[in-house]
Amino acid sequence: MQQVAMSWLVYRLTGSAFLLGVIGFTSQIPTLIFAPFAGVLADRWNRRSLLIATQILAMAQSTVLAVDVLAGTVQVWHLIALSLVLGISNSVEIPVRQSFVVELVSRREDLSNAIALNSSMVQAARLIGPAIAGLLVASIGEGICFILNSLSYLAVLVALIAMRITPSPHRGKPHRNILHELREGFRYAFGFGPIRSILLMVALVSLTGMPYAVLVPVFAKEILHGGAHTYGFLMTAGGCGALIGTVNLASRTSVLGLGKLIVTAGLLFVAGISSFALSSNINISFLSLVIAGFGGITMIASSNTILQTILEEDKRGRVMSLFTVAFMGMVPFGSIGAGTMAGIIGPRPTLLIGAICCLVGTAVFAKNLPRIREKIRPIYIDMGIIKEVAEGMGSASEQPQIPDSTD
Repeated sequence: MQQVAMSWLVYRLTGSAFLLGVIGFTSQIPTLIFAPFAGVLADRWNRRSLLIATQILAMAQSTVLAVDVLAGTVQVWHLIALSLVLGISNSVEIPVRQSFVVELVSRREDLSNAIALNSSMVQAARLIGPAIAGLLVASIGEGICFILNSLSYLAVLVALIAMRITPSPHRGKPHRNILHELREGFRYAFGFGPIRSILLMVALVSLTGMPYAVLVPVFAKEILHGGAHTYGFLMTAGGCGALIGTVNLASRTSVLGLGKLIVTAGLLFVAGISSFALSSNINISFLSLVIAGFGGITMIASSNTILQTILEEDKRGRVMSLFTVAFMGMVPFGSIGAGTMAGIIGPRPTLLIGAICCLVGTAVFAKNLPRIREKIRPIYIDMGIIKEVAEGMGSASEQPQIPDSTD
């Protein structure tokens, strides 16, 4: 709700697509700077305590924003500064939360379902929140959205405090210099082909494709000739597709097959963004964003699941911080780039260029998929995910019909 209300507020005050990009940039650029260090802390400290601290900071930010808007004193630079504060909080919260999910799951074979269900909760919020925000903004203004967001953090804090979790045994052990551990995490992630390929794929899509959301207010007002409610429903369409994607992932019984699913989802994301860019019909635009939302979140959540399954436990926080940088840290550059390009060449060509870049990245990932599969298969065998070998039915070389680990 806050994201929709703030974007609409900025566009209402300024009418500038560029400033929409600036707001997106300031709320997400801290991820690029702070998330890697947050990953080191997630491998060292109690993740639940870190989450509580970040939620308190985010609640304070939302409260100040609500008071500023309702008092009628809000200025654009206030929104930029407060977006930066929220970005700092999120840059720590996201990698810690991604790592924390594993502590809530007692059986590793349930991990893929847990990650998908975690994403489903986020997408359900994306489905409901923008629609409510659009109606509230159109009827009584943006300030109420910020108040409700501030109050929502109380429920999050109560839930976190009520949890009783056994911390990972890796924390509490002697640690080296934080920069040394940061370099160790980089070497581990980029020295292993499957992790490197997934991170680069996610980074490209986040840089060139995901910033489509920054330009949705422009399409809602200038191309579809709607208002705040149109913007809210367009964002809801993307959330609806994403929710369908995560529910579909949550129903899967195995991580096998996620490699090809990433490729398929990438193609659907490209098709959805391209169709939305070319559409002047509101129904086609809704359907396009449903497809884009489904493809985008399916690709991201599948990538997350593979990473969480194959990485070493004592480096989980650092690898997930790099995933956060790839997923969230690239978006600000895409946001500022999309806002700038839209002001120069228009919103439609901007989205089409991004879709072409995503198509190229998907094709490269598909070409490398057989090599990724070969390197991941031994890990799945050791974990017992590939049951035939794990149960002693022969060596890998004697089992030509073994299911492809990411096929």
